[in-house]
Parts: sequence; structure tokens; C-alpha cells
Amino acid sequence: MTKPSFVYVTHSAATPNKLWHALTDPQFTEQYWFGFRVDARGKAGERVTALSPSGARVHDDKILVSDPPRRLVYEWKSLYEEFKDARASRVSFEIEPKQNRVKLTLMHDDFDIGSKMFPRISDGWPAVLSSLKSFLETGQGLAPSCNEDQRESAPKIGGTA
Repeated sequence: MTKPSFVYVTHSAATPNKLWHALTDPQFTEQYWFGFRVDARGKAGERVTALSPSGARVHDDKILVSDPPRRLVYEWKSLYEEFKDARASRVSFEIEPKQNRVKLTLMHDDFDIGSKMFPRISDGWPAVLSSLKSFLETGQGLAPSCNEDQRESAPKIGGTA
């Protein structure tokens, strides 16, 4: 049986630098990632963190590759209680300039067979990346499909919340 992987490609009217900052700077991520603040501004070996809209830490992962504005790779290990026993997976962003636009390829892979996380990211990444595209092109991300209480009360956060 093959390990699952998720790939998503989108094109945006943006520059590689603008896209890079949108992917790494928490002031930008909060505007399209439905209130979550993702900070991936570090170098390889440093940490990428994500805070929920209420400020709870939901990710604290290792940056594997940081090559601005071309490639960003980091581990993905949710701190939500329901995923406490899951092994870290891997998220890769490839950024390519294409004439008057930029191509973004996201690959989320290195899941175990039967991963509980895989179905969640398969729904989540298209929403986040569609919101990112809207943010880059209009200055405004998409509205969340659930309210803040639903996002905060989803799974309990364990350990380092």
C-alpha cells in the first residue's frame, strides 16, 4: 500500500517575494489562514510555529529547508490532542515565477498509511490556499467556513498549548 501524499498547484498574480512573505510572516498568515498566525521566518533548523486565533500554540515544528523566495519545507506535527500519537509529516512549498504571475506547488507528504491527519489536510489546504490566492490578489482572504468558537473547540490541545 502506498503512503498518502497531497499536492496542490495554484497560480497567483503576485511576485515570488510577496508570496514568500505571505507564507512565512505571521502578520500576513493571520489575514488568510482564518486567524491562525504561522511564523516560518526562520532558517533551516529553526522552528515554525502556529498560534490559533485565541493564541494557543497548535504547531511547533522544525524548518527543514528555507530558500527564500523559492522553497520552504517544514515538519508538520499538530499539537491537538487527537493527533498526539501521530508521527510528523512534511510540508513543502515550491515557488516559481511565471511571466506576470507566480506558481505555487504545495506538497504535503510523509504520512503513515491510515493517517488521521491526511483527511484533515486534504480538506484544509485547498481552503487555505484559495484564501491565500484571494489575499494576494485582492488584499483580503476568504471568510472562515466556521466561527471562531468552532475553530477553537475542535480538538483539545495537549502538551505544550
